[in-house]
Amino acid sequence: MAMPVSVLMPIVGVDVAKNELVIFQAELDLLETIPNNKTAIKQWLKGLPGAVEVAIESTNIYHLEFADLAHEAGCTIYMVDGYELSHYRKGVKIRAKTDALDAKLLARYLKNEHEELHPWIPPSPLYRRLLSLFRRRSALVQARVGLVQSWSNEPLLKTAFAAQVASMQKLEVLVEKMINDHLKEAGLLAQLKRCMKVEGIGFLTGARLIAAFQRGDFRNADAFIAFLGMDLRVSKSGQKDGRRSLTKRGDPEARRLLHNAAMSASRTSTWNGFYQEQRDRGFSTTQALVILARKLARIVFALLKGQSEYQPKAG
Repeated sequence: MAMPVSVLMPIVGVDVAKNELVIFQAELDLLETIPNNKTAIKQWLKGLPGAVEVAIESTNIYHLEFADLAHEAGCTIYMVDGYELSHYRKGVKIRAKTDALDAKLLARYLKNEHEELHPWIPPSPLYRRLLSLFRRRSALVQARVGLVQSWSNEPLLKTAFAAQVASMQKLEVLVEKMINDHLKEAGLLAQLKRCMKVEGIGFLTGARLIAAFQRGDFRNADAFIAFLGMDLRVSKSGQKDGRRSLTKRGDPEARRLLHNAAMSASRTSTWNGFYQEQRDRGFSTTQALVILARKLARIVFALLKGQSEYQPKAG
């Protein structure tokens, strides 16, 4: 019989903000707030009587320093995303949301759901650099597209605005070059070329999938698909079979790139028949593209896992 987790190791919940960390030590019923910086975190870790198990909310990048330092100190880290924590809060009928309550909620979540959770393993430096570059490029593209749409019918400062857009596009190219340079330095350009032989998979999509592949030792394609957030959430009860939807638990930029790849692939001779088959089965355009995107991701995973060459074959 498994021993309760509280007997094995003390539990800590950490709510993260940019400037501070709210920490709840469940065993001591102790709530405290410390600055979210390296010095304060190291000092707090030194005050621990031993290693603890930590549930920490993954908030942008503000949780990373604490997670890295706590992991180095021998603590076991469990990442909980905001979406997951929000639904857990509703499930246990906590009506208020404060940093202190969330820190306690994280500790409660870890205690009750421990057997279903997997400890966090720090990603490689390469993965972090690539992910950072992709996120910055995504933010840059969104800003540029938003500006173009809002200024499309505005004649004022038209020339100056065009120069601004061109400047932003140059930044996008620079970021893409940096991504390529990181892949080259890591010896992964051959992998990228292998991926780009798949219809619809361009440089950015291939590079993003390679970055995802670097994150962990995925058991199979299903695990890879789930990491990307492209696995399906099933809603079925009794005679009711609800609409399937993506869990969307992974990086949204990876899914966006795969969706664009599927749009491109659907127009090729290799994949047009497969795409039309999904439409004939009653799936909407978006659903058919998602099905195709999942298939492309599985093919790329197989190429990366087996170090094999792509053989075009639809169906």
